[in-house]
Amino acid sequence: MSALPSDAADEGLTHDAPAQVPEPTPVPTLNVANLLTLSRLVLVPLFVLALFVGDGHDATWRAIATGLFAIASATDQLDGWVARKYGLITDFGKIADPIADKALTGAALVGLSVLGELGWWVTIIIAVREVGVTLLRFWVIRHGVIPASRGGKAKTMAQIAAIVAYLLPLPAGADPVRWALMGLALVLTVVTGVDYLVRAVRLRAAGRRVTGS
Repeated sequence: MSALPSDAADEGLTHDAPAQVPEPTPVPTLNVANLLTLSRLVLVPLFVLALFVGDGHDATWRAIATGLFAIASATDQLDGWVARKYGLITDFGKIADPIADKALTGAALVGLSVLGELGWWVTIIIAVREVGVTLLRFWVIRHGVIPASRGGKAKTMAQIAAIVAYLLPLPAGADPVRWALMGLALVLTVVTGVDYLVRAVRLRAAGRRVTGS
């Protein structure tokens, strides 16, 4: 039998070892996105302190409290964008981000209720919804993750707008605007909460059919 021509290797007739695919570089926990999330947590107590200066009736400090709340809310939008754009998504960020969100919103709502400027029933409804959604996430976590909906994003923006309207030292004539914004936030809070419950039940049912458990 004659030997293969010397150029056989160039024509792919020999078997080379498969190229090794380099493992992806792990994302460090201490990154820009997570630092933004942590900054939101740091701003929460500063916001609360500013809110209660002068029993909450000092116009200058109310403006400062509003500014701190607005800055902290902006980091909520920014940290997610940075994490997605630059591939900085981490398990820590997935846990810390919603905690920071709820800490900020909860602190504002409770603070306004303590000052007697917002009914406790409003704060309780929103708090129950947020805690309930968090529990639902854990309930279905082994079957999958429910992505954020447009309604959920609209709910967040409505809550922020309503809270800012209540925090600002506005005259009594602005009360109808405050009520309208908070009413919209409440409706979206309840509707999206029900939607999340329905989607969680469907996801769990689908997951159980696949796993047979």
